[in-house]
Amino acid sequence: MAPTKLTQEQRSTLIPAGWTLVEGRDAIKKSFSFKDFNQAFSLMTRVALVAEKMDHHPEWFNVYNRLEVTLSTHDCQGLSMNDINMANKIEEFVSEILKQ
Repeated sequence: MAPTKLTQEQRSTLIPAGWTLVEGRDAIKKSFSFKDFNQAFSLMTRVALVAEKMDHHPEWFNVYNRLEVTLSTHDCQGLSMNDINMANKIEEFVSEILKQ
C-alpha cells in the first residue's frame, strides 16, 4: 500500500518539535549541530541503516559538525507517516549521541 499524505490535523499534532515546514514544497526539515564531525557522522550512519530498512531515505547536507535533514515521501509527493517515523527515529538517535 502506497503511503498517503498527512492531513492538516495530523501535521499539527504529529510533526516533532523543532522540525519546520520547507517553503515551496511539502516537506519538513531540521538542522543539527554536534561537538565534532564524528558525532554528525554517527547520526548519518545510524539513520542510513534505518533508512535502508524503511526504504525511506532522507535528503541531507553535512559540513563538519552540522547536519541539515529534509524529509518528504516521494511516493505521495509530500509528507506521510514515513517522514514522521523517520523524524522521531532521528530525534531518538540525536538524544543518544548527545548523551555521549
